[in-house]
This record gives sequence, C-alpha cells and structure tokens, in this order.
Amino acid sequence: MASLGPVLNTVALWNTRSLDAVVAQLRAEGHDIKDEAVARLSPLENRHIDFLGRCLFNIKAGGPGQGLRSFRAPETVEDED
Repeated sequence: MASLGPVLNTVALWNTRSLDAVVAQLRAEGHDIKDEAVARLSPLENRHIDFLGRCLFNIKAGGPGQGLRSFRAPETVEDED
C-alpha cells in the first residue's frame, strides 16, 4: 500500500493538468468560465480514480510523451451508467 500515495499524487497532477487544459479550451471558445467555479474543481472527483489500489491502464490508447488526449465534444459522450 505504500506505493498508492505516489500513484494518487501522479493521478491528481495529471487530472489537474487536464482540468486546466479543458478550462483554457472552453474559455478560448468563448464560454464564460468564472474563476470561482474553477477554484471549486477537484482533481480527485473522477470515476477513474480507485482508492482501493486497483488500476486499469489502456497502453494502446496512449504512451509516454504523447501528452493530453483531445477532448470529446459533450454530444459524443456516451453515458456509462
């Protein structure tokens, strides 16, 4: 369990970068994103974070040095529930 801390820190950092990129893209598209709303975003509130230590990775979807994935348009997102 000692390795879970660094993994969680890495995921939180990656999510923070992703959230920042999404906000920047939305603002560039002309959406009014208030700083107060951005301040309430959390990099830990995502379904892909499993605090029980089970991690699934799709190696084919990306790799080292490829950066952030492109963002999906809201109308193309399928409901996973």
